[in-house]
Amino acid sequence: MSLRPVRQMIHTQPAIEGAGVKLQRAFGFGKTRDFDPFLLLDDFRNDNPADYLAGFPWHPHRGIETITYVLAGSVEHGDSLGNKGKMTAGDVQWMTAGSGILHQEMPKGDAQGRMHGFQLWANLPAHLKMTDPRYQDIPSSAIPEITDDDGTQVRVICGEFWGRKGPVEGVAADPSYLDIFVPAGKRKRLAIETARNAFAYVFAGSGAFRDASDPRAVLTENVSKPDAPASYDAKNHSLVLFDRGDEISVHAGPQGIRFLLVSGRPIEEPVAWYGPIVMNTQAELREAISELQDGTFIRHR
Repeated sequence: MSLRPVRQMIHTQPAIEGAGVKLQRAFGFGKTRDFDPFLLLDDFRNDNPADYLAGFPWHPHRGIETITYVLAGSVEHGDSLGNKGKMTAGDVQWMTAGSGILHQEMPKGDAQGRMHGFQLWANLPAHLKMTDPRYQDIPSSAIPEITDDDGTQVRVICGEFWGRKGPVEGVAADPSYLDIFVPAGKRKRLAIETARNAFAYVFAGSGAFRDASDPRAVLTENVSKPDAPASYDAKNHSLVLFDRGDEISVHAGPQGIRFLLVSGRPIEEPVAWYGPIVMNTQAELREAISELQDGTFIRHR
């Protein structure tokens, strides 16, 4: 087995999206090669309703898939095809925008006013850019949860891990999306297929990955007490981008460490990107924008 070295450590940057939602962006709207097939990761965590209640009103998507994972609070959604739903703590929505969709996402806090979730964008290969839009709404109860002998806990959202398969299926990049908690002081090796690009996004506790000499503290929610008030420090959020290899190594800090571990097969195609629309060429991008303006953007109903 070969351990993946750490290629880069990235700290989130504040961003404002939708109608004024304050969030932290781990990556996006920059270099796409290192993260291929993934395009963007946002952490929308806040305990101040004024910073998120305006939500993400109607907006378009084409050529990508959006993956929303809610940990606290809820998100109500609706779209131009008449679909409606509500995600609550632990739920996942995997939306394939395909040829085009207009939708909205409106967050609401829990009883303490806290809202926490992630949105990941995955690219679609050229032959699937104009496929029919579809949803996979996954309730928390359908997501396999595994506890290893040392107390390591894994939620398998997509892909196969430790003999369990996640409920999200039929995704072009064949990604793996895991929510992992490693207890305090434990060292853990986790397998990843060599051909995949991979990253870890730490959102609670602290720890060190191979080639990261110091623990990377992330002062967010108390890992052992999920109902404790958030001690949110956005500057300390860390994304770890890995180089090639077939496993990663993590050493949990004194409170344990919780992170998303995401990997996928690179598509290796040109990217033409304008906001929520991602195509392969500038001509395709211009066509999409023209269709938005003349009302012909929605191809499938």
